[in-house]
Amino acid sequence: MVQQSPRAPSALSPTAEDLPALLELEDGSQYNGYSFGANKSTAGELVFQTGMVGYPESITDPSYQGQILVVTFPLIGNYGVPSRQTKDDVVSELPAHFEASQIHIAGLIVSSYAGEGYSHYLASSSLGTWLKEQGVPTMYGVDTRALTKRIRKNGSMLGKLLLLANSNGSENVTDHALANGVGMNSVSPIQSKKFDSLDWSDPNKKNLVAV
Repeated sequence: MVQQSPRAPSALSPTAEDLPALLELEDGSQYNGYSFGANKSTAGELVFQTGMVGYPESITDPSYQGQILVVTFPLIGNYGVPSRQTKDDVVSELPAHFEASQIHIAGLIVSSYAGEGYSHYLASSSLGTWLKEQGVPTMYGVDTRALTKRIRKNGSMLGKLLLLANSNGSENVTDHALANGVGMNSVSPIQSKKFDSLDWSDPNKKNLVAV
């Protein structure tokens, strides 16, 4: 079932490097968008975060281990990412600007992505560059508020963030004439069978701790 929802505010235009991506939910819903992270597919439990700021802290939070994080704030990446080498003044083993020394989420879903147009005096790179460094797949162009309503209504739900099958980075959005994916949530003209095939993955079964 492909979800049709009201058009959200326009995202920045996709670049030639942004591959088409598909978010498939456990209930059969599908949302299309574009990848700006690592060039791979992933699966996990969908969770959401409603904060207006703090995406570097959220995606390094160990409590999100193995989960696909949906961020409801409409623009992400606008202030980039701070230096990963700067250490905390009190606890020298910990990074100064993050919850941990690595990204813990399995994937990230956002509405609009600022790309390389970030601006902040602490920024050392874009969000997309950091996600690629850490091997984390990400997609933008999804109506994340509508998606969050679905998660809240239906409860805990598994999802798959899928890239085109056999994609090596050479295909781009202009090859497939996709419209801006924000809020449109239609996979046409690319059907889901052309995307990677991936098993469902429940991180709660992997992260159990015996007490």
